[in-house]
Amino acid sequence: MIDKDSIKLQNPVWLSLSETHKKFVIEFNNVKFYHPDICSFGAFKNEKDTFDALNEYAKLKDSFFLVSENKTPTFDKNYIALSKKIEGVQMVLNQLIDIPLTEEVIPLTDKYINDIYDLVWLVMPGYYEKRSFEMGDFFGIFKENKLVAVTGQRMQCNDWTEISAVVTHPNYTKRGLAKQLVVHTTKEILKQNKVPILHTDKGNPAIGLYEKLGFEITRDMNWWYFHKK
Repeated sequence: MIDKDSIKLQNPVWLSLSETHKKFVIEFNNVKFYHPDICSFGAFKNEKDTFDALNEYAKLKDSFFLVSENKTPTFDKNYIALSKKIEGVQMVLNQLIDIPLTEEVIPLTDKYINDIYDLVWLVMPGYYEKRSFEMGDFFGIFKENKLVAVTGQRMQCNDWTEISAVVTHPNYTKRGLAKQLVVHTTKEILKQNKVPILHTDKGNPAIGLYEKLGFEITRDMNWWYFHKK
């Protein structure tokens, strides 16, 4: 298990595309991107490298994110526009505070790809592609034969796995479904002797939930959202 301050957590997209998800990598000018059908994230080490790389990736994807703890990417303002900078945080599990599971948590197979996509885009559009399903394991809770809550695994490396797509249908919130799914997914990651991590926006009310389950904020992690002009 790695320490929460490990260098392995400082550039999560880069490390994920260098290890577990290297089969999904597209690289331009020393900037690593996910294949656009998988995920719209990219990462860099040197700010100057992003200027030309963004132009190349924009030929494949009209809008996308660069993820960085504290560096500011450069970009060609004649071709690329910055839509917004999303200020986020990284959270790392310290020690799981377990809760009893009262709901049946179902591993989601590929037959539920469309259901996952529709639910995530209903609640949190923009971060999820249909082939994001290939990034890791997904779990769900059903009500009346309908998928109403989901949690999955996104970025991964040899030492940690990110919990993501924590989504509940608006008609089924405030029932503790997300909490139970996060606990279940956390346990599945711990079984692999990996550290569970997650990312969220600063000020997100869900941070309090994650803290009650044993996660701690460890660093800033910002999403620079670009689109092709």
